[in-house]
Amino acid sequence: MQTKHQKVQTLLDAIPYIKKFFGKIIVIKYGGSAQTSPDLKEKFAQDIVFLSLLGIKPVIVHGGGSRITELLTKLEIPSSFVDGHRVTCEESMRVVEMVLSGEINKNITSLLNHHGAKAIGISGKDSAIINAIPKDGGRFGYTGEITKVKGEMIKNLIKEGFIPVIAPIADSAEPNHPGFNINADVAACEIAAAIGAQKVLFLTDTIGVLDKNGKLITSLDKESVEAYKNDGTIAGGMIPKVDSCIDAIYNGVNKAHIIDGRVEHSILLELFTSDGIGTQFVRRDNPNNDIDMDKLLND
Repeated sequence: MQTKHQKVQTLLDAIPYIKKFFGKIIVIKYGGSAQTSPDLKEKFAQDIVFLSLLGIKPVIVHGGGSRITELLTKLEIPSSFVDGHRVTCEESMRVVEMVLSGEINKNITSLLNHHGAKAIGISGKDSAIINAIPKDGGRFGYTGEITKVKGEMIKNLIKEGFIPVIAPIADSAEPNHPGFNINADVAACEIAAAIGAQKVLFLTDTIGVLDKNGKLITSLDKESVEAYKNDGTIAGGMIPKVDSCIDAIYNGVNKAHIIDGRVEHSILLELFTSDGIGTQFVRRDNPNNDIDMDKLLND
């Protein structure tokens, strides 16, 4: 009987958060082990369907870096990274699009639909939803920098009851162009800003942003992010994640979070519990943050 009461209490404790996020758009960047582990994939699909049934509007932006690297290696196509961004040659761009827009996007869409969702898989090329130019003047090859996201197109899908599953491939202004490979972290935050999302969540293979002692940093703002980047605490593939989070909260998104996708039901733990998990990104001047600023200052 005690166990049953605890289950009921857990549901009751979630009510304020369910009310808070009802009708709101939550963008979820889906990557890491959560995207490759069969068990975690099932838990992810359950979480997304649960959010949808509660009246929350999820939008999925997915990566696929490990699968791209695996296939490029098999095909003996060279690949390299600079500051967490893949350098994409024309030959590898074909593989990137095949993996992201084809294999991964449709697998995620099918999985969600199997669990009762109404998901639709698209890429940034569809209706030219995402437009881009070469990143850093072409230094990264066919890796792009987003110039525009057509938020209304995505919101129209949401209004029709769909859960958009978006592959981070962007269109070019040039005809017959192969398109651009977009860092999925960057794409998630740009999309979140364009559609007025309440939150953007990153599912990753780490518990969040860690300090030099390996301790979780629970809250970050713009100033602390710059300080941690300057002293090397934040480096490599974490750089585009944190930069994207900061960009998002300064462009209309209330909060951004980096959470551990290896934890079952991590999305629900972040959204519906008082403690949450992972690292949150906030603006000190945002009155809607609902955070303990003393906690932020002492992290």
